[in-house]
Amino acid sequence: MLAEPSQKTECPKVECWSCGSENDADVQFCAKCGKLQPVAPADYFHFFGLPCRLQLDRTALEKQFYQLSRKLHPDLFARASAQEQQWSLEKSSLLNDAWRTLRDPLSRTEYVLELQGIRLEEQSRDATDAAVASGAAKQQIVPPDLLEEVFELNMQLEEMRMAHASGEDDPGLKADLQAAGKNFEAQLEAAMQQLQLLWTEWDRAADAEDAAAQQAVQQKIVDLLNRRSYIRNLVRDVQQALGN
Repeated sequence: MLAEPSQKTECPKVECWSCGSENDADVQFCAKCGKLQPVAPADYFHFFGLPCRLQLDRTALEKQFYQLSRKLHPDLFARASAQEQQWSLEKSSLLNDAWRTLRDPLSRTEYVLELQGIRLEEQSRDATDAAVASGAAKQQIVPPDLLEEVFELNMQLEEMRMAHASGEDDPGLKADLQAAGKNFEAQLEAAMQQLQLLWTEWDRAADAEDAAAQQAVQQKIVDLLNRRSYIRNLVRDVQQALGN
């Protein structure tokens, strides 16, 4: 069961530790005295002062990142109080984490899903722990429409492993694997194109504050990301078999 997308909430107010004026809890500097504020619980979007959306202007995001980097740099607080120096270090670290996550559309999507309490199949901590405990490889669910292709690929991979073990070279098998790899790479590209359409749908629903529409698109995104992850692993297996 997917979590329902969170609704907009009014940011709580706090008093500036230095001048006592009221600010939003997630601001970096006091609007009145300009003093650095304590680190407050906030998601990466709030940290950048952005709405939670799957599509962001990369140029604007990068510009804001460098602006905040300069303002929060620990060197600027070398003569400040020990408390402010610590806040600067913590906020600079948080800024870098937020930048690494939000600049990439896929990691940004996974992060938004995490905010909704959703863990993708491959990233599931429970699945990882179970695999480690059993000593087995973590298993992913095969997309139903790929069952036949995956079965054929596994047969080809096994034949290639046997050929390598015996020192044989099978040009026909190699050509088949190369064709399979190109097929799955094309499917990866198609998945990315579908994701871009879904990102637009999700953002449109978010702008309209339509939680039901968001949740419907969210399910499609989860399914597609899990599918893409599985196909990406198939491409990796083919490349490894071919020695790429």
